[in-house]
Amino acid sequence: MGLTIGVDIGGTKIAAGVVDEEGNILSTHKVPTPGTPEGIVDAIASAVEGARAGHDIVGVGIGAAGYVNRQRSTVYFAPNIHWRNEPLKEKVEARTGLPVVVENDANAAAWGEYRFGGGKGHRNVICITLGTGLGGGIIIGNKLRRGHFGVAAEFGHIRMVPDGLLCGCGSQGCWEQYASGRALVRYARQRANATPENAETLLALGDGTPDGIEGKHVSVAARQGDRVAVDSYRELARWVGAGLADLASLFDPSAFIIGGGLSDEGELVLDPIRKSYKRWLVGGNWRPVADVLAARLGNKAGLVGAADLAREPDPVM
Repeated sequence: MGLTIGVDIGGTKIAAGVVDEEGNILSTHKVPTPGTPEGIVDAIASAVEGARAGHDIVGVGIGAAGYVNRQRSTVYFAPNIHWRNEPLKEKVEARTGLPVVVENDANAAAWGEYRFGGGKGHRNVICITLGTGLGGGIIIGNKLRRGHFGVAAEFGHIRMVPDGLLCGCGSQGCWEQYASGRALVRYARQRANATPENAETLLALGDGTPDGIEGKHVSVAARQGDRVAVDSYRELARWVGAGLADLASLFDPSAFIIGGGLSDEGELVLDPIRKSYKRWLVGGNWRPVADVLAARLGNKAGLVGAADLAREPDPVM
């Protein structure tokens, strides 16, 4: 199919990269993320034009944080950009003259990991992105499963706790309120406030108060053995593993791929997740247990996955 361009829309920059059929990024071009929805469309087109220079491009894949229709053309709703039924495919095609497909960004990252990263070699994979929130993607039978309307795999908004913590989506008890970067920081602040004597290293990394604790502090302190930081990771892992056990009952994958910023901590987070998953998996002592693996592509997964999905001739399921 030739070379395609993947586009990753970030909060501060929009990155476009030329990607070959082996998942290699050949060139990139980045532009600042504007503050208006229409400005973002123009910036996407600008990034694509910058990246395509000197390359023969056959298509563009855009990863958008929001609900994307099954036809891979319209963003129904984007929480961080005021896009409502935004015909993104049509607008970017008009500006670039290239065929465009639009994908949910977590789906694009999941596809990238499945094709070229931690999920390579598996047919049935569930990908989880642990970042500020929690997202994911479903690959079953080598197909990205997006549901009838295109908005499947919004794992972060599975209700784990009835009448639980209020989520930014308006619901209560969503999984990402208990398993995400925000949740990790909340656990650390609560524990540091309750037992500051167990959080000396953690507190010293910030301003000395529980409210001054940030995610990067928890990571550094945990690696130095700070009790509160380590316990906070264990609490995060407990919730992640419990959710994976539920997903295993639904999809029975051969592997879970854990991506997002928190996966950068490696075994610090993966080992307790595996233990929690096995603890909560129904019949876990008597059934095959899926692998829990680290993502490998890092922050390139979304761009690479979007570019590869631009080669898909028909809307994926």
